[in-house]
Amino acid sequence: MSEHLVIAVLTYRRPDDLRELLPMLRRQARSREPAATVLVVDNDPAGGAESQAREMGVAYVQEPRPGIAAARNRALTEAADAQLLVFIDDDERPSPKWLQHLLATYHVSSPAAVVGPVVSRFAAEPSTWISEGKVFARRRLATGTEIEVAATNNLLLDMAQVRALHLRFDERFGLSGGSDTLFSVQLVNRGGRMVWCDEAVVTDVVPPHRATQHWVLQRAFRSGNGWSRVQLETACGRRDRLTRRAGLCARGTIRVGGGSAKMLVGALGRSVGLRARGARTLMRGAGMVTGAAGYVYSEYRR
Repeated sequence: MSEHLVIAVLTYRRPDDLRELLPMLRRQARSREPAATVLVVDNDPAGGAESQAREMGVAYVQEPRPGIAAARNRALTEAADAQLLVFIDDDERPSPKWLQHLLATYHVSSPAAVVGPVVSRFAAEPSTWISEGKVFARRRLATGTEIEVAATNNLLLDMAQVRALHLRFDERFGLSGGSDTLFSVQLVNRGGRMVWCDEAVVTDVVPPHRATQHWVLQRAFRSGNGWSRVQLETACGRRDRLTRRAGLCARGTIRVGGGSAKMLVGALGRSVGLRARGARTLMRGAGMVTGAAGYVYSEYRR
């Protein structure tokens, strides 16, 4: 018999996205025996997604504590009796055999986690800075490749292994982002395996307000800031922490310099793409330096 599986969608005031996503998830959930459970975890204190989830015939819980880490932990709690938990974002759309591919890869070697790729689709035609800079391009790997860090936007978890490794999402990262990065790094550090499944594609629908220089550079800064905090959080003792802090400051400074150089070359050569990539590199480096220094950038503060 197939495993008891829960597909968790974390949401915060995105009714249009849920309206499109939930029917897709229901179809895939019902394509297996027994059917998977589709669960909406609503991080809106007003519970705005409840009526929509009920109308769609899917499970619903409200997690009023602010921060995506709290919502992720609520999904872990609700899936405590499940064998497998799959995370997908509310602004993503699964490919037709997405769930089937995740499970097929999982059944090869039963890793602690299976991770799939995310590709972007723009709701409106992006600017040249966005398109030529390829700022929404993400990694693609061969199926079966073991990886060391992942997000929760396309992630299958073996719940027995998650419990055995004593993993939860750190709610200190709830408003800053990065709790999924920390979770995945801890999973690997504690002996778990994460495996890539390149066929299990989900599409990220990028709204116009995200397809801007401001949003992209803000996200690059947050990503660098969060990465430094994760590295410091997983340090083994005071000496290792000091060594990592110095290394993060150095690598971040190198990125700032390298990004600045790319921007200059791009300006001289009239390359919009090179300027965009340079700006992202610079901002990620700046985020790494500030994170190493102890500054916490809270992108999701309300």
